[in-house]
Amino acid sequence: MKISTLLTLFPLLIPASVLAGTLLYTDSHHPPTNSDASVTVIYLDGPERLQAQLFGELSPNPDEAAQQAQTVIQSPQWQAHQQPMVMAWRAVVRARELGVKKVPAVVFDDKDVVYGTADVAQAIALRAQAQGGQ
Repeated sequence: MKISTLLTLFPLLIPASVLAGTLLYTDSHHPPTNSDASVTVIYLDGPERLQAQLFGELSPNPDEAAQQAQTVIQSPQWQAHQQPMVMAWRAVVRARELGVKKVPAVVFDDKDVVYGTADVAQAIALRAQAQGGQ
């Protein structure tokens, strides 16, 4: 196995808890505030927005809609768009695995969550307050 292949697969071999940090699960209606580069922002409406960009308005007729979708999937540009779509859906699945029930939600180290704010600084303060100022 080549080193480059191993390095590509390395993140897949690490348990998710090792990669844990601060994640903001939100949607396009609740943009992040007071966030920095250490916070990963995940838009849970991202897959739908990407799908709308890629496929546009599909026909209400199922046969026509299937043909329209096939045209997009068979286009030369599809491969470039496929990976972002996969990553967006993986983020949604991860949110479900963590038990995120609504947005916005700031998740700390895959265990603590603060709901109701996309303001990361406020979420950090609320978490500290709930932990007794620790």
